[in-house]
Amino acid sequence: MKKNIVVAVTGASGAIYAVGLIKALCAGHARTHLVISPHGRQLLADELDISDPTAETLVGSAPAEYLTIYSYRDVGARLASGSFITDGMIICPCSGNTLADVASGTGSNLISRAAAVHLKESRRLVIVPREMPISQIEIGNMMRISRAGGIICPASPGFYMRPATLDDLVDQVVGKLCDLVGIPHTLNTRWKPDTTE
Repeated sequence: MKKNIVVAVTGASGAIYAVGLIKALCAGHARTHLVISPHGRQLLADELDISDPTAETLVGSAPAEYLTIYSYRDVGARLASGSFITDGMIICPCSGNTLADVASGTGSNLISRAAAVHLKESRRLVIVPREMPISQIEIGNMMRISRAGGIICPASPGFYMRPATLDDLVDQVVGKLCDLVGIPHTLNTRWKPDTTE
């Protein structure tokens, strides 16, 4: 049975992680439900020259039929209801503003409303902050989300795989996010220690 994963893209730098995640989820045959904030749209244009984010411009060679895009302002969309069964939500990248919205439970747009639904239904919610440094206010917001059941997963790629390219670093983060929502992938992210002496 195919999984339903909600993805939200907001205005923190890191559009390359968002697009890599969308491609990996669709390649893993996850039904991907995407919401992009106005600042997230600007981010895609500024960092990746994607001025018109559509299924075709976002998924690359992955199957576009697995991606559905929703309006950020449509708080009546099915993602805003606990009756729509999902297997998790990832906000990637997550801006400080969106972090605050989720932590305070405002539900003022489809991203914060869908996040609130995932927390109240005890479903997996993964927050991917990318901003640095982090203020005490943001740390407090992360703590509130974590205590409510969310997972804070900073976009901090590891170097044990000896990355040689930017794609290697992106794959490290994207692979971890796929693991957190149970989507299979073939990204090179597994630690294989040398057990020979």
